[in-house]
Formats: sequence, C-alpha cells, structure tokens
Amino acid sequence: MNVSIAESWRNRLQPEFDKPYFGELAQFLRHEYSTQRVFPPGALMFNAFNKCSFDDTRVVILGQDPYHGEGQANGLAFSVADGITKPPSLVNIFKEIQDDLGKPIPKSGNLERWASQGVMLLNATLTVRAGQAGSHQGKGWETFTDAVIKLISDEKKYVVFMLWGAYAQKKGAIIDGKKHLVLKAKHPSPMAANYGGWFGNKHFSQANTYLESKGLPPVEW
Repeated sequence: MNVSIAESWRNRLQPEFDKPYFGELAQFLRHEYSTQRVFPPGALMFNAFNKCSFDDTRVVILGQDPYHGEGQANGLAFSVADGITKPPSLVNIFKEIQDDLGKPIPKSGNLERWASQGVMLLNATLTVRAGQAGSHQGKGWETFTDAVIKLISDEKKYVVFMLWGAYAQKKGAIIDGKKHLVLKAKHPSPMAANYGGWFGNKHFSQANTYLESKGLPPVEW
C-alpha cells in the first residue's frame, strides 16, 4: 500500500498512529488490500486529509462508509471520481444546493473542488471491501475518526459541521456546539430523504452565512 497523509494532519494525529489500536488496524488493512478488492485504492485512503489541510478546514461533512461499487470511492465522503455516475445520495445533495442557492447541478460528482476550499469530507470508516457495505466497520477506523473530529472541535473555532442522519449525529456528539455551528438533517439517501427532513434544510446557505459572519470566505458550492 502506498499510503501517505498530509503533514498538517500527521503532526497532530501522530499520537493516534502510535496507539495499539491503529497498529492493529494497519495490520488488518495490509492483509485486506493484499487479499481482497478494497476501495478506495490505497493511495487515496487519506485523500480527505490530503485535499483539505487542517489549517484550511472550515466545514466538515460526515459520511459513514466509502462507496463499495467499482471505481466509485475516491477517499472523499459522498464524492465519486470524474466520469462515474452520481449515486442517489449525491444527486439529492446537489438538488438541495440547487434549491437552496440556485446553483445548477454539476456534471461531475467529484467533490475535490469543495475539499480545496476547506471542506473536510470525512467518512467514519475510510475503507471497505468491494460490494460489501460496512465490511471494515469495527476495526479501528471509528476510533481514529472520532479523534479527528475531536481535534478539529478542540483546536479550531468557527467550523461548520454538517451531520446528516442518525449515525453522523451520534458521532458528532463530541463537537463543541458553543464555538462551532452544528447543522443536522436527515440523511440525503432516497430512503431517508423521501420521507422528509432532507430537502429544504438549507445547510449550504446557512454555512456560508455563518462563515461570512465570522470573517471567513463562503464556500462556492
């Protein structure tokens, strides 16, 4: 596996990398990548960190699991590579942005352009077996990503956290809501969104209004 993480994150997360649980996780991942089809490719495992530095982070969107279909996962939550059909959850995200901000739905589902503006697209679990949703849950990733969320909450201020669905909201319970903006809605998957609570949440305009009120630039969604 060719795996690297940006220095701004590595310096702050080194204590996690040194803990026994992460050593066990790394051993598990080496075995999985050598014996199974695993997404995303190893080089993109920490893509969310490499595309969005700690210092630049001003919005965090929490996902649960990488996409497990061929060629979909690119290491950013809810994002797919250029040329890949947009999954239903991402379609609903773009529909809400269109309704909220009047933005046309983009052709590509690649969200690297968000990451480059300081949007941290963090999945709770950073890897998955092909075709097997949730297959890398409970192996240590959740402990690591909890530490990431706590790091951002503790060491930064005026970050917008978007928590979509019960899983993300439970995971985000450690966020300090006094110095950050925490936005909650139903998950954008059709199963949840079609029953109300996703469409009309206006998270994207709320995020920009908050950022601008703190003297920070808005996100070009």
